[in-house]
Amino acid sequence: MTVVTNHRLGEPCWVDYSSTDVPRARDFYSALFGWTADTAGEEYGGYVTFRRDGRAVAGLGPVMGDGAGDNWLTYLLVEDAAQTEHAALRAGAQVIAPTMLVGEQGRMAVIADPGGAVVGLWDPEQHRGFDLVAEVGAPAWHELYARDFRAQVDFYTKVFGWTTQVLGDTADFRYSTFGDPDSPSGGVFDANGMLPEGVPSHWVVYFGVTDAAAAARRVVELGGTVIRDPWDSEFGRFAQATDPLGGLFFLHEVGSGSAA
Repeated sequence: MTVVTNHRLGEPCWVDYSSTDVPRARDFYSALFGWTADTAGEEYGGYVTFRRDGRAVAGLGPVMGDGAGDNWLTYLLVEDAAQTEHAALRAGAQVIAPTMLVGEQGRMAVIADPGGAVVGLWDPEQHRGFDLVAEVGAPAWHELYARDFRAQVDFYTKVFGWTTQVLGDTADFRYSTFGDPDSPSGGVFDANGMLPEGVPSHWVVYFGVTDAAAAARRVVELGGTVIRDPWDSEFGRFAQATDPLGGLFFLHEVGSGSAA
């Protein structure tokens, strides 16, 4: 079991889901990934922490604001949320939610990078982030679908101190990973030619499963939709799905290869 005790600065440390129907989302993901759900008190707005084998893996809360849909949000670890928010603003980002205190858990902010992708900032106190990574029922990979690839990579390199490695740099496949070259935690994909018109840049989360085909069938049984049937690549076996509320996520068959 890959238990995470320290997250690397500037890299993903938490994911949570904003939902228009928290009970329905809770039941779907609990059934799909074998998660247990702990609900916090009123001081945290009934925020749900999902756990796998007792380890925190993800969160769930109600959608904040008008017009927001059901979406997964990736949070990057920062030393000072307010300072990083200001640095991101100077580098061309927009502030979606300014830095706020989350009880004794830490501080958070939400920004949109220069390409329009929404990402969270997490400055931890008691809550350090997810405890498992690249395991069944845990986040396995984080990926930015970028419409403005060069500008967005430059932004994260400047603001979050990313070290990137080029996997491909052609018109057909432009992709860079970020983090330790020996164990990257995510990647940036030049998706401008692939995303449908009107769909902005966005982050996506991959979750580990034992069997991608079986998990895809389970998605459908639970009322979700398989957007792309399981496929094999040199990086592993994957599937793409949405939950019953339209939230997008990916499945990664653990042991089939690195998501990178």
